[in-house]
Amino acid sequence: MRAISSFTVDAYEPAPFDEHSEVPKGFQLSRTRIAKTFSGDLAGTSVTQAVMAVTQQGSAGYVAIELIVGSLQGREGSFLFQHSATSTRGAQSGSFPIVPDSGTGQLAGLSGQGDIVVDAGGGHTLTLDYDLPGEG
Repeated sequence: MRAISSFTVDAYEPAPFDEHSEVPKGFQLSRTRIAKTFSGDLAGTSVTQAVMAVTQQGSAGYVAIELIVGSLQGREGSFLFQHSATSTRGAQSGSFPIVPDSGTGQLAGLSGQGDIVVDAGGGHTLTLDYDLPGEG
């Protein structure tokens, strides 16, 4: 099955990666809390904890865990979404799987993979290809 939703970023709160370590000059390292609101086939909210790095040349990478709570095509529950992405001087790639066995409520047994696209105007879209017991 496929779900398509737009989302807004409601909060973006970076914090120092580690106050006790010296970050090499020109690098940016942070732990970032991100809150989102989804609308569409997935409707709800999320909170993400991310570890991010940006190099002197503008390339970047991040890993994160996102807790999404809401309704996926009418089924209520929550699940965890794992992020691993890089940007090599603007060219982006990433992997966004659902964490196995993380679905709760009517989303128990949820599995799948997502894709996040940021359009030229700054809008965000999540496309989620998923399997759910009893659906299909």
